[in-house]
Amino acid sequence: MNFDFSEEQKFLGNEARKFLNAECTTAHVREVLDDDNMSHHAGLWQKVIEMGWLGAAIPEEHGGLGLGALELCVLAEEMGRALAPVPFASSVYFFAEGLMLAGDEKLKATILPGVASGDVIGCYALSEGPGSSDPAKLSVAFDGSKLRGTKIPVTDGDIATHALVLAKEGSGASLVLVDLNAAGVSRRTVKTLEPTRSHAEIVFDGAAATRVGKAGDGANHNDAILDRASVLLAFEQLGGASVCLEMATDYAKTRYAFGRPIGGNQAIKHKLSDMYVKNEVARSNCYYGAWALSTNASELPEAAAASRLAASEAFWFASKENIQTHGGMGFTWEVDCHLFYRRAKLLSVQAGAPGVWKEKLVSALDLKNAA
Repeated sequence: MNFDFSEEQKFLGNEARKFLNAECTTAHVREVLDDDNMSHHAGLWQKVIEMGWLGAAIPEEHGGLGLGALELCVLAEEMGRALAPVPFASSVYFFAEGLMLAGDEKLKATILPGVASGDVIGCYALSEGPGSSDPAKLSVAFDGSKLRGTKIPVTDGDIATHALVLAKEGSGASLVLVDLNAAGVSRRTVKTLEPTRSHAEIVFDGAAATRVGKAGDGANHNDAILDRASVLLAFEQLGGASVCLEMATDYAKTRYAFGRPIGGNQAIKHKLSDMYVKNEVARSNCYYGAWALSTNASELPEAAAASRLAASEAFWFASKENIQTHGGMGFTWEVDCHLFYRRAKLLSVQAGAPGVWKEKLVSALDLKNAA
């Protein structure tokens, strides 16, 4: 079985890389990092909209390109390489995927064209504070028409126009859609380690909301959304890890100490080798996840957890070792190493920390073995 991307998909990735190399340098990332009033890079976001990437996996009848999950994986890896400071993941991996999974045709026809055109910026409101986001412990409540409670932190919640919210309804949980600019919604930006991806606290005080899917199906919808989003996030992590290895390798070749490149030292060789091995393990698992996502295979929960864990480990390790390879310079503000370390730490906990995904992987394997 060939798990590699097709020539057309590779071409898409190459063109996306050329675009992002020109339009999303680390200088663009630093613009958002250095300005407390910037939640994202609006100029880059507009150009991403014009490229049509927001509608890559959205069906043509709903205003998208109708390409599919594999093309979205390709774009996700390139967005990860560029550390793109835009709400792409929130709108596409979580919000649009959630609507396509759980929404009826009327709702999809109403909202998805806005996502594809950039008029709708979506986010996914799951977390209610520290700890795992267990649907059985939700405090945000939906009574059939109104929503009450607080979600924090919500990635891109301060700039989103709409949110999918997992809320308690009766004895179960439901997925609901909320217009964040309507009455009964208040928001404030919260600070994180990674300011180039904004986060917010959202308070719902009787906000009008529409149920997405059936009442009580929220927990199942949440699992499905997180499985799909985790594969795409893993590709972003893979992209970031690949750049860290490239940065460290280039520096090891050009930095001289005692008359020779530091890359000639065994300790540096071992660092680079370990980074390479972890990246290749992550890539293998990401390709497994991409296959399961694109075919809607029954192995998706297992593949999603495996890709998520491998990519989280690879990006964190590569970002850390990249700093170490750069030595004292790697710890300075002027060198770009910290940009990747920040993003690695953020992505490792988005959609669930590694411990959560380890439990998911063990559960998926137990079910598979039991069958």
